[in-house]
Amino acid sequence: MDYATRYDNWQNLPQVFYEKAAELGDAPLFWAKRYESWQSTSWAQARDEVTALARGLRAAGVARGDRVLLVSENRPEWGIADLAIMAAGAITVPAYTTNTVDDHIHLVSDCEPKAAIVSSEQLAERLVPAIRSTGTVGTVVTIEGVSGQSENISIINWRDMIRDAAALTDDIEAELSEISRTDTSCLIYTSGTGGAPKGVMLSHGAILRNCTGAYHLFSDDGMLDLNQEAFLSFLPLSHSYEHTAGLHFPLTIGAEIYYAEGIDKLSANMAEVHPTIMTAVPRLYESMHQRIISGVERKGGLSEKLFKKTVALGIKRYEHGAASLSLIEKIQDRVLEKLVRAKVAERFGGRLKAFVSGGAPLNYDVGVFFLALGVRLLQGYGQTETAPVVSANPPRKIKIDTVGPAFPDVEVKIAEDGEILVRGELNMQGYWNAPELTAETLRDGWVHTGDIGVLDEDGYIKITDRKKDIIVNSGGDNVSPQRVEGILVFEPELSQAMVYGDKRPHLVAVLVPDEAFISSWAKENDRKADLSELSDSEKFHARLREAIDRANARLSPLEQVRRFIVAEEGFTTENSLMTPSLKIRRHEIRKIYGERLEALYGRKRG
Repeated sequence: MDYATRYDNWQNLPQVFYEKAAELGDAPLFWAKRYESWQSTSWAQARDEVTALARGLRAAGVARGDRVLLVSENRPEWGIADLAIMAAGAITVPAYTTNTVDDHIHLVSDCEPKAAIVSSEQLAERLVPAIRSTGTVGTVVTIEGVSGQSENISIINWRDMIRDAAALTDDIEAELSEISRTDTSCLIYTSGTGGAPKGVMLSHGAILRNCTGAYHLFSDDGMLDLNQEAFLSFLPLSHSYEHTAGLHFPLTIGAEIYYAEGIDKLSANMAEVHPTIMTAVPRLYESMHQRIISGVERKGGLSEKLFKKTVALGIKRYEHGAASLSLIEKIQDRVLEKLVRAKVAERFGGRLKAFVSGGAPLNYDVGVFFLALGVRLLQGYGQTETAPVVSANPPRKIKIDTVGPAFPDVEVKIAEDGEILVRGELNMQGYWNAPELTAETLRDGWVHTGDIGVLDEDGYIKITDRKKDIIVNSGGDNVSPQRVEGILVFEPELSQAMVYGDKRPHLVAVLVPDEAFISSWAKENDRKADLSELSDSEKFHARLREAIDRANARLSPLEQVRRFIVAEEGFTTENSLMTPSLKIRRHEIRKIYGERLEALYGRKRG
């Protein structure tokens, strides 16, 4: 059977895993750093743990269609738990490790999970109070904690559950045939313009369709070595991008998955594990670009000159074609291939076939920089509602200012107003408990992405704007500005606020202080109650900083405002936060304050 055909024959994600486990047996699957050395979990070991955990969840009362919350940092147990939940017939609900108690309360109240799996006691401290407040979860499996009882919640250690499952006889693998491609595999919560995160229902088929597209992306160019690839995973698995591209796609091709120790050790981990494929968000490439440039400038001399010449020739070749290089430039380019580009390849582990960028728009200059250095960088596009990948640049023809053509069996069209519409098996089934929101986004089988774009002569998608009012930071995380602004203006010192941070690493804000606060502060400090004068006062800023800090305490790290400027005057009434003209309001405020807001990103921390 042709390997591509297997993708169409697979009915669910656990079935893929069990087939590959039978094929690969004792070969390593997951790798994690423990006690300063990389230790592996084989396919066979992972299969046994998936089976035991699925049996244990069933014994704890988890039935088909039930939801199970999964709160953990990236580690082998994350993937094992995800597969076990689905193998039991249930639905995985990933949650971010940065979630606050209130965030967990929203998730638990909305999807009413039957059980939860949490990795550490530290994470449990924010999860268990949320569970107690809703009363829907009866069992919590803790990867590192001990078994016990907490009020009405049964807490079971991961190893204890697996050990006790030895006495159970459910034939988990045989029952996988009862799970179809159209069954829901997971609920992934994503922020929307309304503020509260909403659960996107993704079928097994939706994620498998993404995996099919990824398989063709690499195999059509002869780049893919089945059962030989190595992925280095560091994006949170609770994000749909890493969930599909960093876990389930590697499983379908029999790859090894290494879990990075953290962003601070990513470069060292790349040198150690020699990955062949990596998925990341633009923030990583921006950071790498800055570090490389800084390192070259520090070195100086001939090394700096050779590096800059390599980049210049590489950019010229990319933008104007190889024919644009003169004979001397072609000779120089070949020499620099060994002197510079070979060293860059070693920096990334020596085996890297491709970086894949997604989750947020990639800066063109950053993208071209890596292409010029011989690093294959493929920009893709999608959203949680499409499982998430819609398109990606093929290795054979990279247009870094686009997000590539649509994957096979994925339809893309541009609406009359320029909005990108997507149709195919990859589309979500809807938003959990939100039929009205579902009807807004999913119409006549088409996902209305909220992005504006065009299709070029080769069918490549070029994103030109965003239609919906949401911030996508450079890490690919969705942040609802209305939610953040609502919490900011809850503070008595603040009357109005606008947060800013699209394609940026964190949020900054324009603030309008409350008139009563301005008057009282000015009186206490013997100052004139004139906002245009007070906006430059360090003491006045320090008081507003206190208000920001109180608001930040109620926000997740992604939503927190790092820096701010004070508006010289309030926003006009017709463009206030509560009016329908929010997009116009944002556009106008950006025109007025955009340069000052951008300048905040250039300041040193603090």
